[in-house]
Amino acid sequence: MKIMLQGVYKYIETQAGSIKLLENINLEVHQGEFMAIMGPSGSGKSTLLYQIGCLDIPSFGHIFLDEVDISQEPESIREQIRLHHIGFVFQNYNLLPTLTVIENIMLPMQFSGAHKGERKARAASLLRLVNLASKENEKPTNLSGGQQQRVAIARAMANDPGIILADEPTGNLDGKSGKEVLEVLHSIHENQRISLVLVTHDPKVASYADKIFYLDDGKLRATVF
Repeated sequence: MKIMLQGVYKYIETQAGSIKLLENINLEVHQGEFMAIMGPSGSGKSTLLYQIGCLDIPSFGHIFLDEVDISQEPESIREQIRLHHIGFVFQNYNLLPTLTVIENIMLPMQFSGAHKGERKARAASLLRLVNLASKENEKPTNLSGGQQQRVAIARAMANDPGIILADEPTGNLDGKSGKEVLEVLHSIHENQRISLVLVTHDPKVASYADKIFYLDDGKLRATVF
């Protein structure tokens, strides 16, 4: 799966007038790439990630998933794209506290129509992949931050996406837990060739990627290989 942004601008309207968040973004994410987007707080990193992930649409410009311009599709289509093709990992984990760990991972598969037996078997397999097989019946609040983020990674993979988008995935973690999370992401990328786009302000986190872009004031200013 290839994602391409062409001439993407994003503005928001406020009482004080129009505010530019992204300016003329041109970016390609190829199948199997591990890309990091660096930049300070407020630079537009999360906004850019939301464009890539169909969580938002640009004010101007185009976003292609393979050959389809998804920025022109209705929300109902973009919702299906998010469900079946894109996995998300957020800084705050976004796990449902009333569900067990394995139920959290099974939830996206339930939305996609997978049978219960298939959902449970795949969720158990994903828990083994992130080294949390013994925690399947725990509630998320009983886990450490690093463990919760690894559950979130397993959930992101539930529907076998072509790409995972990670928004500051180590932002709430200590150094040891953050390293464990990054090693899990790196291992998944290496062994399953899933595309991975990670946004961060931390050069140590970005160093795990094969390709690094720098975003400042809504512009992609530099590329480091």
